[in-house]
Amino acid sequence: MNPFIIPEIRDTAAYFSRQHYQFDRSIKLQTALAEIFSRHLGSLQGGGRFEAEGLLVTGKSGSGKSAEIGHLITKFNDSKAMLPSGMPARIASCLLDGKSGWKGLGRKTAKALEYHIVDSSRATQDRIWEKVIIQAKLQGVVGIHYDEVQHIFRKKPEADVIATIDSFKSLMKNQDWPLMLIFTGVDELAGYIKSEPQLFDLMNNFHFDDIVIPDDLQTIHEIVGSYAINGRVPVSPDLAGEDFYRRLSHAAAFRWGLLIRITLDAIGSACVKQASSLDREHFIDAWVNKTQMPRFVTPFTHNSYETMFRRDNPFLRSFEN
Repeated sequence: MNPFIIPEIRDTAAYFSRQHYQFDRSIKLQTALAEIFSRHLGSLQGGGRFEAEGLLVTGKSGSGKSAEIGHLITKFNDSKAMLPSGMPARIASCLLDGKSGWKGLGRKTAKALEYHIVDSSRATQDRIWEKVIIQAKLQGVVGIHYDEVQHIFRKKPEADVIATIDSFKSLMKNQDWPLMLIFTGVDELAGYIKSEPQLFDLMNNFHFDDIVIPDDLQTIHEIVGSYAINGRVPVSPDLAGEDFYRRLSHAAAFRWGLLIRITLDAIGSACVKQASSLDREHFIDAWVNKTQMPRFVTPFTHNSYETMFRRDNPFLRSFEN
């Protein structure tokens, strides 16, 4: 037995890795992508010059942006929509950081297309992006998802920010193979994109809102119940009430992605303990394992949970830095 593998947690993570709770936003995003791609496909069939469109998805860290878009892209790629060339259309994904300039981003994008350009290569920036476009066309890649896009703009000179934004716009307007772009990032990303009106006009914009109480109590109830059922752990009656759902919302800093993560961690705890039902103690386990706080100082146990835990910085108490 490997001391670094907890079978129950491994199996829970494996089972839920492709599970997806369908929010209203899931349907809206799929509809938007379907409309964008349909126009893209029609333009390819028509053979004339056109500009691609894109999606701009913003929200707080932990709101579920990456998971939502990741699921949408997987669903799109699995659909195998056929291009006029006879190839199935595909969208690739690329995670950004603050270290790369436009040339480095070209290398990352090429790698996302499984076309590797060695670091020692003397290829120019323009040549690298030319290869990206060629590979995308050869592979039927109609779009690129760039995650955490704000990182490429932060702490950069204004001239570099403008040049990068203009380069993104050029990808969508490429004469040979326009690329649909999907940007995900925190709220500040919208400000960068809005600074270039032509790029912003090509984007369909979505913002992932926080959990709203009491409006979202029913959705929280459905999430906890559906994940518990799928995890084969019945829900304890102790969880089926407004008090618990309010506490869970505070624990997740009112962010849907964090709420689902805490729920899955609680289910993992229940499975490890071979519990007959999912109860509050398992959510306390999830919180304590994450924060190392005492069990009596959690959103699920403390009477002052509404003021004690920070909405701006999950998993910290309000009096901590």
